[in-house]
Amino acid sequence: MAVITAGARDSGVVAWRNLMNVRRQPDLLLGATLQPIMFVLLFAYVFGGSIGGDADAYREFLMGGIFAQTVAFNSAYTTLGMAADLDKGVIDRFRSLPMSRAAVLLGRTSADLAVSALGLVVMAVCGLIVGWRIRGSLLDAVAAFALLLLFSFAMSWIGAWVGMVSGNVQVAQSAGFIWMFPFAFISSAFVSASSMPGFLRTIAEWNPVTAAADAARTLFENPRPGILGTSDAWPAQHPVLWSLICSLIILAIFVPLAVGKYRKVASK
Repeated sequence: MAVITAGARDSGVVAWRNLMNVRRQPDLLLGATLQPIMFVLLFAYVFGGSIGGDADAYREFLMGGIFAQTVAFNSAYTTLGMAADLDKGVIDRFRSLPMSRAAVLLGRTSADLAVSALGLVVMAVCGLIVGWRIRGSLLDAVAAFALLLLFSFAMSWIGAWVGMVSGNVQVAQSAGFIWMFPFAFISSAFVSASSMPGFLRTIAEWNPVTAAADAARTLFENPRPGILGTSDAWPAQHPVLWSLICSLIILAIFVPLAVGKYRKVASK
């Protein structure tokens, strides 16, 4: 119990250190706040009528996808943060301190989870302005945001592993985003998976981003534009459960991978 308490305390200190860096460099928040606002406005007013037919219904459909895509993209900031700490020798200094090794990773992912939470608040306010509404119960809404934050936390562990594999900031700047674009866009973030051809449809139906987006739509009780159709695949029929399963699978895979990689880089 004492070890767990000490590890939690160390993680809290590292998380606070990372949040203080954000306060001293507020430009780090621009991607987490301005980017989703631009996506909301772009798809709601520029492409909304063309993609969804009913522009008002499409805006409600859109918000679940914007939520899921943004928290997924935020993993890139974890990638850059880990790579920067490696470049600057911060990891070496942490290694010399009497602290839990897991605290560095947990502190980083927890701090980035707080940034994602702020991004969700900004997106929710922007969505309400353009006409999005939460039509489900308060408990369902809380569950939707909780699932999105769990997905964000899971994705940040992928980001931490990619950052350590990258080794330096220059590589991490590309590696943090290049795999994310097909992952995010071959999904139902912006259009229904049923509108995609062949194998792309199958990928989109089982994509964790689709799971998070459809789970949010289900819990918020946001409508799907009928012109986009619906999918009969199991994930589409059980989006909340599939979203939870996806996040837990990602954590089960990438937490050990990230911890193992951290032990290697910290022992050099």
